[in-house]
Amino acid sequence: MNKVISIKPVPFGGELQARVTAPAERDGALPVVVFSHGYGSSMEAYGPLTDYWAAHGFAVVQPNHTHDADPHGWRMRVDDVWRVLDELALVEAALALTIDRERIAVAGHSFGGQTAGNLLGLQVGDPGADLSDPRVKAGVLLATAGRGADLTPYAAEHYPFMNPRFDLMRTPALVVAGDNDDLPFSTRGPEWTTDPYHLSPGPKSLLMVPGGEHSLGGIPGYDARETTDESPERLDLVRRVTLAYLQHALGIDDTAWKSADVESK
Repeated sequence: MNKVISIKPVPFGGELQARVTAPAERDGALPVVVFSHGYGSSMEAYGPLTDYWAAHGFAVVQPNHTHDADPHGWRMRVDDVWRVLDELALVEAALALTIDRERIAVAGHSFGGQTAGNLLGLQVGDPGADLSDPRVKAGVLLATAGRGADLTPYAAEHYPFMNPRFDLMRTPALVVAGDNDDLPFSTRGPEWTTDPYHLSPGPKSLLMVPGGEHSLGGIPGYDARETTDESPERLDLVRRVTLAYLQHALGIDDTAWKSADVESK
């Protein structure tokens, strides 16, 4: 891979900080991906994925999301991403780069996938508030929870915010799911994490990762404890297809996306 440079913390005021990673050598304005980490994780994680995107020309911003234990933490996470988007000049100053504000994407894993989905039009609650952001042109949702009607009784009681509606999630997105991701929160098994694709209006694409569990081959980190399905092959698949999608969705390059083995609508 090409060399990348990373800096942390980049302060956004209050408790909000971020890690910013970008290509060491760059020419012109960079597209940006704001990446939302999973529940209880941090801006330190997901290097196998974020480093890869940065090495291929993206500025990747990872907010630290310090509110996961708060009952309203799901909503505070959205505010974190909005603040990052409002203050992209801080990202530019931190690494002496220029961001292409017409090429902004969001991405997230697990609970972070719901956060990213909110910016795409996913709603929480009944009725849910529209938290979509027109600045965001595309998203990547990795191992993201499905509909709340299929939660186990324990999950429904303790995690009421896991009750998303996808029918208004209109912004283009790639949904990535593992066909062995049998989460304890749902009664439906791995199929549950494909809901963001099947229950939202197009244009959407779906990558099913063969043998993939919740860590999708190892995206949370190098030698991360939570990775139960470590696989260089699965990780490489997720990295290649997500990169190809981001390049396609943001109008950078369609070459790799045309040969990607995904379902689309």
